[in-house]
Amino acid sequence: MPLDLVLLVLGLTLLVVGADLLIFGAKVIALRFGVSRFVVGLTVVAFGTSAPELAGGIGMVLTDRSEMVVATVLGSNIANVCLILGLTAVIRPIPVTLRAVRNDVLIVIAVTLLAAALLLGGELARWESLILCAGIVLYVVRAYRTRTPLDPAQVTRPVAKKRAINTEPAGEAADEPEPPQIAPWRSGGAVLLGTGLLAGGSAMLVSGASGLASNLGVPEFVIALTMVAFGTSVPELATSLRAALKRESDIAIGNVLGSNVFNLLAVLGICGLVAPLRVPIEAVTRDVWVALAAAVACVPIFMTAGRITRAEGLFLLVGYIAYVVLIFAIGV
Repeated sequence: MPLDLVLLVLGLTLLVVGADLLIFGAKVIALRFGVSRFVVGLTVVAFGTSAPELAGGIGMVLTDRSEMVVATVLGSNIANVCLILGLTAVIRPIPVTLRAVRNDVLIVIAVTLLAAALLLGGELARWESLILCAGIVLYVVRAYRTRTPLDPAQVTRPVAKKRAINTEPAGEAADEPEPPQIAPWRSGGAVLLGTGLLAGGSAMLVSGASGLASNLGVPEFVIALTMVAFGTSVPELATSLRAALKRESDIAIGNVLGSNVFNLLAVLGICGLVAPLRVPIEAVTRDVWVALAAAVACVPIFMTAGRITRAEGLFLLVGYIAYVVLIFAIGV
């Protein structure tokens, strides 16, 4: 079991590091070709932050463990709301604007309902995966046209630096390095190395999770729903905590909501195109509804006192701990 745990942790670490390198290299390359910062953030950075879930999910599909993909996505979305927002609010209450409730939360609820409807059949077929992929395209187009603050340029790992006051639209903040400062071989090497780490990390993740589940005597679905989901949510946790401490509430909230949208639409959709995804009965009868309840709970929480208070954060955090304990207690 120690070796399986090492493989699991190492696999998750490689996925996170690989995603960071891929994002860095791809951003610099895109900027060199004259792509706007907003579009770079909306595409390269957005999909890059979903790379751990996506790479791990593809590895699970290719090893005939597709039910783990569904578990990882649902578990990650539950952790994003209950664990990340909860812990962040406990450390520092998060100011909330009405726009976050009116637009972003409603989108997450709608996307979760769509995913739930498609998963109810017990299998996510390729044509259903196409619907999810079409959804992510529409989401990106909408974000591009409206320049919404939920765009992934603001929901990803921010770089700590002094910011000059500017009049660029939201999503075009100068977080990216200036292209002339980065040698081409470095950006290209970062993309190649990041891709390799994602591939290696996904293989280790699947192997470690499967071995750990076998040794603990619990289904692989449970490991994916809890430990793997938590591991792939670590970047979002770090981002939200850092954003909250810097009083950048839009980033802290947008990071969570944007990640949930991409997990459901992009990760499930793309993995489902590789091969149809098996949906465990527990996901249909319990976990997808827990994910929906977590999204719905954001509406009243976000609307009280114009912020997520420490008490509300503690409520979310305790709820997540109780959920995980229950999962391991019943073993399914």
